[in-house]
Amino acid sequence: MSLATPRLETLPPEDGVWLEVDVARQALNVWCGRECLEAHAVSTAAAGAGQAEGSGGTPLGWHYIRAVIGDGQPVGCVFRGRRPTGEVYSSALAAEHPERDWILTRIFWLCGLERGLNRGGSVDSQRRYIYLHGTPESEPMGYPASHGCIRLRDATLLRLGELAPPGTPVWLHA
Repeated sequence: MSLATPRLETLPPEDGVWLEVDVARQALNVWCGRECLEAHAVSTAAAGAGQAEGSGGTPLGWHYIRAVIGDGQPVGCVFRGRRPTGEVYSSALAAEHPERDWILTRIFWLCGLERGLNRGGSVDSQRRYIYLHGTPESEPMGYPASHGCIRLRDATLLRLGELAPPGTPVWLHA
């Protein structure tokens, strides 16, 4: 696995953990400095890459994890408005609410670091509520299907909870 060259002059940390989301390959890589520790399939936006509010696209560029929400909640915990609903996802619950875009287990809320690209104005990733979050097992991985966020399996989210605390850099690229 090779490390793609970041667009910024600022390279990833030499010795710390950081995340790479490759939108074109629908993959998340966990790096420690220049060594790839793990790779996971993801599902990014069905609309492709997109910076602007309302685009439905996954924003590109450097971000960091602003907050991790849901620590201590059960696997499959359902979130609405970044708050647990008290529900745990099931096929019966999905049948009752077919219109929902399920946000499950944990939320890793992203904040952009590049003014004018993913921070500020109508391109602000944090104000667009762009997350890494869980999704039902029935949803495909490795295929773009989200509304802008990065969907992951619950086990991957729990693993990221061990490796990537708030403040962890995240690079999203196509």
